[in-house]
Amino acid sequence: MASFAKIGLNNKVIQVLAVHNNVLLDSNNVSSENLGIQFLENLTGWAIWKQTFKDGTRKNYAGIGYTYDEDKDAFISPKPFASWILNETTCQWQTPVERPELTQEQIDNNNHYSWNEETQQWDLNE
Repeated sequence: MASFAKIGLNNKVIQVLAVHNNVLLDSNNVSSENLGIQFLENLTGWAIWKQTFKDGTRKNYAGIGYTYDEDKDAFISPKPFASWILNETTCQWQTPVERPELTQEQIDNNNHYSWNEETQQWDLNE
């Protein structure tokens, strides 16, 4: 199955649909994103669709609320915190402070870190 993101206002993903791979095959048995888009346009009446992939093509697999950046040809998730910075290469959000590594004891105790936007630091949750 191939997946396609329905692109709405401000390039926001408003729906993700699966399309059978056979729909994408042309007369030479070559897969074409455009055939999937045409199929979905005819089915839904909506004109703006982009194929999304789990293999890193277009950086991230699209989800509802993601944004499609045409210049980067990438899907970008919603920004989790105001302080986080977009990595222009991966199109993923990064914290301004690197998360510390857990010790083996912390791992054994099921501890984890969570981002504290107020202090701009990682808090250890025990």
